[in-house]
Amino acid sequence: MKREGDAWKVAWDGQTVLPELENGNKLVLHREAPARGNIYDREELPLAVEAVVVEIGIIPGEITDEEAVIARLSSALRMPRELIRLKIADSMPDAFVPVGETNADDIPGGHESLAALGGVYVNTSTRRYYYGGGVGAHVVGYTSKISAGLLEDYQSRGYSGNETVGATGLEKSAEPDLAGQQGGTLMVTAADGTTLSVLAKADPKPANDVYTTLARDLQAQIERTVLGPYSGAVVVLNRNTGEVLAMASGKRFDSNLFTPGSYNGAYLVQEILNDPDGPLNNRAATGSYPLGSVFKIITMAAGLESGLFTPATVYDDVTGIYVGADGVERTDWVLEKEMQPHGKITLEQCLVQSCNPCFWNVGETLYKQDPMAIAEMAAAFGLGSATGIPGLDEFAGLVPGPGGAAWNVSHALDQAVGQGSLLVTPLQVADFVAAVGNGGTLYRPQIILSIRPPEGAPVFTLSPAVRGLLPLDPENLEALQRAMRGVIYDPKGTARARFAGISGSVKIAGKTGTAQSGSEDPHSWFVAYTYNGGASKPDIAVAVIAEYAGEGSAYAARMVRRVFEIFFFGRPLTLFPWESEYGIRATDTPEASPTPAQEN
Repeated sequence: MKREGDAWKVAWDGQTVLPELENGNKLVLHREAPARGNIYDREELPLAVEAVVVEIGIIPGEITDEEAVIARLSSALRMPRELIRLKIADSMPDAFVPVGETNADDIPGGHESLAALGGVYVNTSTRRYYYGGGVGAHVVGYTSKISAGLLEDYQSRGYSGNETVGATGLEKSAEPDLAGQQGGTLMVTAADGTTLSVLAKADPKPANDVYTTLARDLQAQIERTVLGPYSGAVVVLNRNTGEVLAMASGKRFDSNLFTPGSYNGAYLVQEILNDPDGPLNNRAATGSYPLGSVFKIITMAAGLESGLFTPATVYDDVTGIYVGADGVERTDWVLEKEMQPHGKITLEQCLVQSCNPCFWNVGETLYKQDPMAIAEMAAAFGLGSATGIPGLDEFAGLVPGPGGAAWNVSHALDQAVGQGSLLVTPLQVADFVAAVGNGGTLYRPQIILSIRPPEGAPVFTLSPAVRGLLPLDPENLEALQRAMRGVIYDPKGTARARFAGISGSVKIAGKTGTAQSGSEDPHSWFVAYTYNGGASKPDIAVAVIAEYAGEGSAYAARMVRRVFEIFFFGRPLTLFPWESEYGIRATDTPEASPTPAQEN
């Protein structure tokens, strides 16, 4: 011991611990990290791999043959020509404009031939590559250097602090598998760096690869062509297992730009971070929205299970106006469309035609008998709690009810048609729609199909997980299914016109929804499931929300139809009214919808 000032300290040097540390010798640890694991889709197509990445940009004023540049870049990047044309037209002549990146192996003629084009600039580096401009970016995620705030945590797990690690999505949640286990050599070196002795050595443990449930081509086509100019989300589930086949959020972003060393990222990352539309948000799992008329599925279920209603219970909608016990006059959407009230209509037809006064009546009747009836049914459908999807962050949503703040008949009437303070995620909605379609089983959505080492058996293999059963008698569940089929096939169904030409070859059941958004334009919802029972293609459930777009039948229903076209036929088959070509915006205003294909 020795005294320094007012303190006693242990007197020691390196030789006290290790005699070899004499004459300036040092203890050195050389780390050896395995290659990062890859991320694949369900068909073993790459989503995130190590590759020679070619980043491509242009300076418009230096382009000598615009059509040749557009054609070559479109082929190399699998990008619509019109998008490249717009990038050129919207940029200053002397500005560098990042266009995209691709795997060097995927460029016809090699990247050198691109650099030979006037006005085209390429940068190459070997690093993490996300296929197709980051297909499934909100699910797959991206990597980054360890931030100062996380340094201590990672060092406690054996990292040096200089590594590139998963920052979001599966890259982050599956980091222990994708990173593998570092090895290293602990040695004593002389002052000049010469190795004097090796004290210990451990080989690195290879990383595991992650195979997702995503279908890459489906995901890519949905991202490119479904939401278009609208923010929102698309979720596609295997109806009978809960496997996520596609999960897209708009606006999308290119995860390659966040990879350390990205040349184009230096120009674009800050723009993404500052975008008020929040392109990094996984709206499918963390976006929270009112559900609008899609919630009528749950209200109908609660009404049937209460014993106060049957599918054949008649409501006489004489005026299209409903005055509840709160004295508020509520007007049905048909009057806003200058259409006739529904007249005498059964509960089943109320769902087919989305009759608001009918569901206000159900809500008020249930409120008088059991104020918790609808909220409890919503909870049984999985709303108000996280789905439990492994590997992704999610929002639990909110199902209001008498147990919370002051609850009165006005709240109950709003809740009956999916308004008020109810909040859901598109993932939750797709999940309960799948349960209605598959006979009542609420599966936990899953995104990881398997995790596999380079050799040997998988360390994880997906097994469908049941998280609940819809509390419906078989005849009541059948009534819901019948009504959702009627939305598509009944002459008065709110989405019949939208699915003409496809509903003969694909059996579809669905529900329109238009949810108040707090602004002039409402959120557009459509949900659907298929019941083909085919061997080659599984039945699927789909939920689409387009934020601030308009009516459910005018926008989201069209988008769900396109999902079915891509899934069952391999590509889009019908243009949206607001498109000039698939995925290219022409106008915001859709064509007028034939009655009764519009609803609130």
